[in-house]
Parts: sequence; C-alpha cells; structure tokens
Amino acid sequence: MFLSGQIPIDPATGALVDGDISLQARRVMDNLAAVLESAGLGFAHVVRTTVYLTDLANFAAVNQVYATYFSEPFPARATVQVSALPRGVGVEIDAVAVDDSSP
Repeated sequence: MFLSGQIPIDPATGALVDGDISLQARRVMDNLAAVLESAGLGFAHVVRTTVYLTDLANFAAVNQVYATYFSEPFPARATVQVSALPRGVGVEIDAVAVDDSSP
C-alpha cells in the first residue's frame, strides 16, 4: 500500500494544526495511522517512509515523535529538506506498507 504524503491537517475540521513542529509531526503520524487502519494495517506493516522537512533543524523534534509510532524492525527512512510544502506546513510524511498476510 502506497500512502500519499500526509500533512498536519485535522481530519475533523480540515484545519491545519497550529503549533510547533512536534505537534505537526504528531498530527501527520496520526493521519498516517488512520489511513493504515482503514486498510486493516498498522505501523508494523510500514516498510519505508520519506520525511519531508522545510528545515532540517527540526529533524530531532520530528524524529522524537516519529520514534513513538514504530518498533523494531524499523522501516527504512529517507529524510530530506525541501524549500516548501503544501499550505506552508513544516513536515510531510509518506509511506509504503506491506500486508504480509497476503498470498
């Protein structure tokens, strides 16, 4: 399953999450969790992610939040700095998940 990049939009309101990069990262991860759950999957099924940041100085804060959603074996990850993201957010994350119960 290929999960499109998620940004910190509250699905209940459609509004961007206000706050620091940690709050934005948590909303992004919760959005990814919801997409995974809708397919009957979870973070244990994620094999790869890409983290897009508008400022690599935020890497440690985003990584701290990101780490709370995964356990070993951790998925492969790339983190890149980009000049801009949709709606002016500071973080976007996409993912690839594999349903290992499929034939």
